[in-house]
Amino acid sequence: MPRILKGRAGASFPGRSSHYQISENDPWYQITFVRLDRGARNEFGTAAARSLWSCKLDGTLVRRLTYNLSSDFDPTIMWDDRLLYATWQRRNLDHGTAGRISLFGVNTDGTDYAPFVVHAGKRIKHMPCTTPNGLAVFVEADRALWDGAGQLAGVSLARPLHSYRALTGRADGLFHSPSSLPDGTILVARRSMDGAATHAVYRLHLKSKRLELVHDDPRLHDIQAKVVAPRAEPDGRSSSVVDNDPKGKLYCLNVYATDLKDASWMPPGTAKRLRVVEGLPRKAVDENSSVRHQNGFPQLAPRRLLGEVPIAEDGSFNIEVPANTSLELQLLDEQGIALRSCGWVWTRNHYNQGCVGCHEDGELSPENWMVAALNRPSISLCPPPGQRRSMDFRRDVMPVVVAKCVPCHDNKGSSPVLAGDAKPDPHQVYRVLRGPESPAKPDAAFGEYIHPGKARTSPLAWHVFGRNTSRPWDGDLASRQAQPIPPERGISLTDAEREVLVRWIDLGAAFDGAEATASSREAQAGASGR
Repeated sequence: MPRILKGRAGASFPGRSSHYQISENDPWYQITFVRLDRGARNEFGTAAARSLWSCKLDGTLVRRLTYNLSSDFDPTIMWDDRLLYATWQRRNLDHGTAGRISLFGVNTDGTDYAPFVVHAGKRIKHMPCTTPNGLAVFVEADRALWDGAGQLAGVSLARPLHSYRALTGRADGLFHSPSSLPDGTILVARRSMDGAATHAVYRLHLKSKRLELVHDDPRLHDIQAKVVAPRAEPDGRSSSVVDNDPKGKLYCLNVYATDLKDASWMPPGTAKRLRVVEGLPRKAVDENSSVRHQNGFPQLAPRRLLGEVPIAEDGSFNIEVPANTSLELQLLDEQGIALRSCGWVWTRNHYNQGCVGCHEDGELSPENWMVAALNRPSISLCPPPGQRRSMDFRRDVMPVVVAKCVPCHDNKGSSPVLAGDAKPDPHQVYRVLRGPESPAKPDAAFGEYIHPGKARTSPLAWHVFGRNTSRPWDGDLASRQAQPIPPERGISLTDAEREVLVRWIDLGAAFDGAEATASSREAQAGASGR
C-alpha cells in the first residue's frame, strides 16, 4: 500500500498546489496554466486549441494535463487540491455547432476528471471561483458575448451535480471574473445589460445580493480583481503517473448505471460491445479549408477507430489504450448502432482511469462487488497509428450507395434523387444525404436524413433497418414514423452494408476520412508528455 505523504506547509496562491510521487523523496509545488496550441485548431475551427498544463515553480517538469480536442481554460484550485476548470466541447451536434461549455474537476496531474456542472443552468459556464464557505460561483450565459460576461450562478462543493442555483438575474446586470474574498463575499466585475457603461469592480454579498462599488474608471473596463490575502493551503496529493509508459487503462464497473429517468429503457444485456474512437486535432493550416465544413456542412473532429471489445454480462469492461489521447467511448447494441456516447476522455501514462457507469450520477456510490472485467487482463486497443482506420464517404459509403440506393433514387425514382443519368457524383450524393439544408447555411446541425454522431436517430438508418432505431431517451424522435425500403423493390442490405452506414454516421458522417484531414502529428504527441 503506498504511503501518502503530506505536503510542505507554506504560503499558497491560486493555481499552485503541493504535489508528489511515491518514487520521490520530497513533495514539490507546481503551477497550473493554460497553453494555446498554435499547431491545432479547436473542434469548431475558430481558434487555437487550449489545454491545461503544469510545471514546477522553477519551470521544470512541464506536463500537459487535459486532452479535450477543443479548449480547457479558467482553472482554479479547490480546497482538496483538485482543479475546477471550464471545458468547451462539441463532441456531437446535440447542442448545435457551437457546443457547450461546462465545468469539470480534475486532479493536478490530469487524472480522475469528472463532471462538476454540466446540464444545469445555461449553455455556457466558465470563470469559476470557490468560497471559504463551500460554494463554487461562476459566470453563465446562453450565448457568448464579446467579453464573456453573463449571470452568476453557484453550486455546493459538496454536491455540485445537484445543488445548482442562479445567483443573479437580468435586472442585476452582466458579470465577469468573480473572485472569492476571505469572508465569503465575492469580488466581481459588473456592467449594465445595455452596454452603456464599462465594467466596474463590486463586492457582492451572496445572501442579500447587495452590491458595493469598490472601483470604477468609467473610461475603461475594470475586470479580474483579486484580493491579496493569506489563505489555507489545499491538501497535497500523490500521483501514480509514470511518464515513460505510453499506455494507460480505462475501465467501467457497469454501463447500465446511468442517468436515464427509467432503468427499463436500457436493461442489462442491451449493450453488446464497446467501440473506442480516437479523436484527432484539427490542423492550424486548415482553419479556412474544407476540414471545418465539407461540401458546405459542419464536420465533427476527425475520428479513427481503435477497436471494439465485448461488454461483460455484468456491464463491465477493462481496456488498455494509448495514454494522453482524446477518446470517445460508444456503447453498441446488437446491430452495431451506438446507444450512448461519452464526451472526450483520456487516461494518463500508466494510470487506471475508471468510471462507475455510463453517464451515471457521480454523487452516488456504486454497489460493492468485484466486476467480471476486472478479474481478467485488460484488452489492449493500442494499434499503431498507421492501422487506425477512419470512415471515408467516398471509399466506404459510396460503394453501398451505388449498389443499393441509386437504383431506386435516380431521377426517375423515389425522393431524394441521388443520381441522374450520369455516373453518381460523390460530392452531390453527400450533399443530398447531409441535406436538405443549403450549403449557404454552414451552421445547420442535423439534416433530414443524417444526424452526425447519432446513427440511431438518423432517418437513413431507420430506412435501411426498416424501423425507428431511436431510444426512449431520444425524446420526440423515438415516436416518429420510419420509412422502410418498400419490399416490392426487392432490395435489401447485408449486415455488413448496414454496419458501414451506421458506423460512418456514428463516427461523424465525414466526407473525407481522418487520414485526409487530421494533423500529421499522431494523437497529439510531441510535447504531450508521453
